[in-house]
Amino acid sequence: MSFRVLVVPEDPTYNGALLKPLICRMLEECGKPNADVRILHNPKADGYDNAKTLLREQILDRYRHFDLLLFLPDADGVDRSGDFGGLETKAREKSVQLVCCAAKEEVEVWLLAGHLNKLEKKWGEIRADISVKENIFIPFLNRYGDSRRAGGGRDILMKETLQNYDGLLQRCPELAELQRRMKEVILSSISPS
Repeated sequence: MSFRVLVVPEDPTYNGALLKPLICRMLEECGKPNADVRILHNPKADGYDNAKTLLREQILDRYRHFDLLLFLPDADGVDRSGDFGGLETKAREKSVQLVCCAAKEEVEVWLLAGHLNKLEKKWGEIRADISVKENIFIPFLNRYGDSRRAGGGRDILMKETLQNYDGLLQRCPELAELQRRMKEVILSSISPS
């Protein structure tokens, strides 16, 4: 039986195109190369607050049959740890495995981490930019993406980023922590109680 993972992004249309290959690779690293990874489209989240509400009110119950739920929003310059703690506690109360991880500052940074040679700014400036999507990512996507593909080529650009997976984890330590936590969930699911 396959390990089933549901990814809850703020915006499944664009974020899903870069999150799916990322999470598939993480699961491969965690020993689950054949995991069934799905991006939540129903109900469709529209921003952080809406995704958080949907998690609490619908998703935890509707998708409890998945082995792992991942909530992967943007940080947008805000400490999300309080929200995440509450959501993860609520999930545990419902016997649902939920791991939350905010991108610093937006999930698009995870893709950019593999393309430093194409960027004009230093990595520290990119990571610190609260509006990195508008300021850096959209111009980058317009130049290097593929407007004929769904998601504008985000999937292809993320696959390129994943070619240096260790570099990605070093540049984005929140992803290293996400992988560690995912591995914990996987190990607990196969360990005898």
